[in-house]
Amino acid sequence: MNNQLRHAVDAGSMTPFQWTAIGICIVLNMIDGFDVLVMAFTAASVSAEWGLNGSQIGMLLSAGLFGMAGGSLFIAPWADRVGRRPLILGCLALSGVSMILSAYSQSPTQLGLLRMITGLGIGGILASSNVIASEYSNTRWRGLAVSLQSTGYALGATLGGMIAIYLLGQFGWRAVFLFGGLATLIAIPLTIVYLPESIDYLIARRPADALSRLNKLALRLGQAPLSAIPVGSASPANAAGTFKRLFAPDLRNSTLLLWMAFFLVMFGFYFVMSWTPKLLVSAGLSAEQGVTGGVLLSVGGIFGSTLLGLGSARFKLHHILALFMVVTAVLLALFVGTTSNLTAAFVIGALIGLFANGCVAGLYASSPLIYDASVRATGVGWGIGIGRIGAIISPLVAGHLIDANWHPSQLYIAYGMVFLAAACIVMLFRLPASRPTAEFA
Repeated sequence: MNNQLRHAVDAGSMTPFQWTAIGICIVLNMIDGFDVLVMAFTAASVSAEWGLNGSQIGMLLSAGLFGMAGGSLFIAPWADRVGRRPLILGCLALSGVSMILSAYSQSPTQLGLLRMITGLGIGGILASSNVIASEYSNTRWRGLAVSLQSTGYALGATLGGMIAIYLLGQFGWRAVFLFGGLATLIAIPLTIVYLPESIDYLIARRPADALSRLNKLALRLGQAPLSAIPVGSASPANAAGTFKRLFAPDLRNSTLLLWMAFFLVMFGFYFVMSWTPKLLVSAGLSAEQGVTGGVLLSVGGIFGSTLLGLGSARFKLHHILALFMVVTAVLLALFVGTTSNLTAAFVIGALIGLFANGCVAGLYASSPLIYDASVRATGVGWGIGIGRIGAIISPLVAGHLIDANWHPSQLYIAYGMVFLAAACIVMLFRLPASRPTAEFA
């Protein structure tokens, strides 16, 4: 897209206005991290109150992920039609209200349905905020900006987990959901005040007040006002933002490769996050040490996304991303064998969290570069949604392998191979640093 505002963002220095927009995206991603964690932390209390068995708890744990996949696949694409900002605000309201209602649910069925509704909102928020973080960062720091946005997940999981532990001890599991709902609703006024609409969306879709909104953004970016809407890469006549566009001849291979990468990385990532505490206990550690190992995965993730983003400012993003995947595979192969040395096990666990979270952040940073503004939210949403399907399937596959008497070391080696396969796919990416679009080799 060749126009004044787009060039100002891509080639200029990062302004406080742009960093503030990215900061709001980080906060929005923290909601995702807390929401994924909230059911895991309250599962024991919910089970005790309602006398649930393992299958019923598994249903509640999966309900949120199912909802997130649906939100990414079917709600996020509407951002290409109604705008990124309105869709995020609507999804925040949906998630916040359903979280609060979850605190008053009277049966597992009610809670499961509300978890799915919450997930729908979170799925829409995640894809749309990821797009805005990419669009408001300049070319040099785009990888870092989207990676920083991804750190919100680990921050939300870590800080939210600590808050959940306190609330569980003082007030019970319902208070945890109530806190999450109120925190989500508080994010709405912050988003209204500080999160701008996408420049690319306004140019591509041209809503009725597009020119006045673009001029307000130009003022905040230190640019002169526009006399007319610039010519974008897509006109209103053909910027349909539909699913079919993802499989047009110029995007088909890109879309399929991105989907495979997302599926494999999320498949491996959610095995690590879901099963590590239990498998560490199976390998000889105490229950408390197993939980500590799980927490270290989230702590390492806070730094992993930032490290990948810094690396992408100096090297090709897909090269750094493939390296993270290979290192993750090696660490997984070494992990269980270190449990006899507690310090070594915890250090390697934190490093796995660092590199595995960096893998997810790298895909989030890559996906907006593939699509133009007319289908960007659709493309990113479907990529994340396909990844969520891998996240849902992964713990189930691991459970079957455990029932088949696989040793923890065999599991970690097998899932390490998944990351190696993803690295091979990522090496087919070609993401030029000189423009905000991308293609695959």
